[in-house]
Amino acid sequence: MEKIRMKTPLVELDGDEMTRVLWPLIKEKLILPFIDLKVEYYDLGIQNRDRTDDRVTVEAAEAIIKYGVGVKNATITPNADRVVEYKLKKQWKSPNGTIRAMLDGTVFRKPIMVKNVQPSVRSWVKPIVVGRHAYGDVYRNAELYVEAGCKAELVVTDEHGVEKRELIHDFAEAGVIQGMHNTDASIASFARSCFEYSLDQKVDCWFATKDTISKIYDQRFKNIFEEIFNLEYKDKFKASGIEFFYTLIDDVVARIMKHEGGILWACKNYDGDVMSDMVASSFGSLAMMTSVLVSPKGYFEYEAAHGTVQRHYYKHLKGEKTSTNAVALIFAWTGALAKRGELDGIPELILFAQKLEKAVVQTIESGVMTGDLAAICSPPALRVVYSEEFLDEIAKNI
Repeated sequence: MEKIRMKTPLVELDGDEMTRVLWPLIKEKLILPFIDLKVEYYDLGIQNRDRTDDRVTVEAAEAIIKYGVGVKNATITPNADRVVEYKLKKQWKSPNGTIRAMLDGTVFRKPIMVKNVQPSVRSWVKPIVVGRHAYGDVYRNAELYVEAGCKAELVVTDEHGVEKRELIHDFAEAGVIQGMHNTDASIASFARSCFEYSLDQKVDCWFATKDTISKIYDQRFKNIFEEIFNLEYKDKFKASGIEFFYTLIDDVVARIMKHEGGILWACKNYDGDVMSDMVASSFGSLAMMTSVLVSPKGYFEYEAAHGTVQRHYYKHLKGEKTSTNAVALIFAWTGALAKRGELDGIPELILFAQKLEKAVVQTIESGVMTGDLAAICSPPALRVVYSEEFLDEIAKNI
């Protein structure tokens, strides 16, 4: 069979630990037999990021800007223990945070639904898409440990050297301090990305902040969303029969548990990080969630929404087999291939991506699955398989 030819490379961002083990197997078994794959490869494994002083992460983001579409494996964001484990120079920042800051835009995360895995929230019968703002907040923070007896102030200096000061806290005892920021332009991009997604998918858009407490920071998000909606999208939403709904974050968390789904839940950066994991877990597994960063400048980065599966990696190093779910990694590849096919006018590439996704779903619905899904599926799994066996089963279904 003649392989499908690509015109433009995908930017491939490799990762760490168990997902790094699975990544080449996915290509070998599910992609390379069918596609003459073109990639520009960047190793974002923690040791290479350390060797390059994290320059490789910046170069990878620049390549996505150049070529338009990237596909990313899961990566380590090191804490103090990881610095010791991998003998790193320092606690490098999240590569996802660096890439998202350079590309801007919004991360959309959507559950991959299969018939034999029912959501643990019984009212959820349709997917809940989490639209996560991809810039700023805690992921671009500045933070310090503060000694006792210090005074912390928020200081803003304008272009003429005039300062505005706001007391944060007088530290009678030692403590910690954190500063966060965002920009009007990035918040506006976030709002437009969410409204465009809702119109494209014909689903309601819910947005929530804590503007009753954060009367400047969070309220700025609320005001920009409302201004853009009223000026640019109100009539479009009405014509499409969908709505934009704003409430407080604690209110939407309570409401969402009784909702049927089929909505876009727009979240600030940290809220989206936490809530997308909750949604994914309810729909079955963190490995059953698609994730794509959509930049208003026309860049797309497809990724796995989960981590590097550290526990399974340690078992792998001991020579033990693991039943690691590779679905999100596979769907990162299919999403990127389909988008590349769309941008380059290669319908065969789009069709292949759709068929590979269908083969994944058919494999699970036939009763063959990894251990995470077998623990929650109904009816019971017919076969619980190891990671490589799962990929082989999908290859048969293609």
